[in-house]
Amino acid sequence: MSADPLTPVLTKRWLSPQSWRLATYEKLEGYTAIRKALRGTPEQIVQLVKDAGLRGRGGAGFPAGVKWSFMPQNEDKPHYLVINADEGEPGTCKDIPLMMADPHSLIEGCVIAAYAMRAHRCFIYVRGEALHPIRRLNAAVREAYEAGYLGTDILGSGFDLDITVHAGAGAYICGEETALLDSLEGRRGQPRLKPPFPAASGLYAAPTTVNNVETIATVPYIVNGGVDWFREMGSEKSPGPKIYSISGHVERPGQYEAPLGTTLRELLDMAGGMADGVPLKFWTPGGSSTPLFTADHLDVPLDFEGAAEAGSMLGTTAVQVFNETVSVPWAVMKWTQFYEHESCGKCTPCREGTYWLAQVLERMVAGRGTEEDIDTLLDVCDNILGRSFCALGDGAVSPITSGIKYFRDEFVALCEKNRAVAPELVGAS
Repeated sequence: MSADPLTPVLTKRWLSPQSWRLATYEKLEGYTAIRKALRGTPEQIVQLVKDAGLRGRGGAGFPAGVKWSFMPQNEDKPHYLVINADEGEPGTCKDIPLMMADPHSLIEGCVIAAYAMRAHRCFIYVRGEALHPIRRLNAAVREAYEAGYLGTDILGSGFDLDITVHAGAGAYICGEETALLDSLEGRRGQPRLKPPFPAASGLYAAPTTVNNVETIATVPYIVNGGVDWFREMGSEKSPGPKIYSISGHVERPGQYEAPLGTTLRELLDMAGGMADGVPLKFWTPGGSSTPLFTADHLDVPLDFEGAAEAGSMLGTTAVQVFNETVSVPWAVMKWTQFYEHESCGKCTPCREGTYWLAQVLERMVAGRGTEEDIDTLLDVCDNILGRSFCALGDGAVSPITSGIKYFRDEFVALCEKNRAVAPELVGAS
């Protein structure tokens, strides 16, 4: 395997005819990694993933091998592997295409990860609106059972694993791992108090690891390619390839695989540049819950450290690109309305805070704001940040505080006395 930055790894099968079928997957190195993995011990697999430096691709960037090592080594209780495929972050669209184009890479990753954590039951929790990927995944699971890659005594190894594909009902909060577990148990999707952490008491109060689709789909490549090969891509602290979802005002929006640490300037080249040549104004590095970047941040390395050092987060690498025609307060208002709608209502700062943030922004965008509203927004953000039950509250304030930081003059302009907002913005709201 070559580590040329432009050689696709995670997406290499996506354009093959019927890439989602088992026959195609097996022709292209499919299910070779589980044979290798099942010959080793669970401890060896955990150590391999630790040494490779694979970090969670669902937003937090927590080292996957370390997370796996939290699982108890005894089997007093059942162990569960849960795959978070509830892709709800605005702008994020990498896991659904992966499940559509290459579901078997996820299934093979599940077998290896479950073996490493002594889990015999795996649940893949897919966003309910994503009907097509759910069907693809169910068909792939059936094929894997028929071929002996799932079920009892997989490939004669003595290891058993059953996979259940579960459709959620479409709630952004269920992307939070403990809310996902509550939903999977049949309860209302609301985050749990931690500790206890899922590794100690997760699904059905048993040891559980929750991983993102892309994280687990990367595992077979690490088993086959090895630590050194994997670390040739990306940066020292954020190694490996990554799928970047690019949407918005670019010529060719879509999924672009590149090594971690790639810059927006490079991604824009891949995506054909800005649509119609209208200059870039602002963008999100990891979906709408990460602080905004501007045209000054074109050369920020998009890995976990680089994005953080520049004042944002890598998140899910959902790169939303906006050109100079877009009003920042309007975009921030639309995102805030989303967070208000998706707040689960469990904690007061988020439930009440997102409501008031949306109210104030709607008033400002309608041309009825005052300059004090800007301070009110920042004050409400300050009361939500770090005080809400889960990260939804923190995510809701990110676009507002960063929007005011970089584009305060736009918010002030909206607040000028009796200023009428542009008619197209009224229509858009």
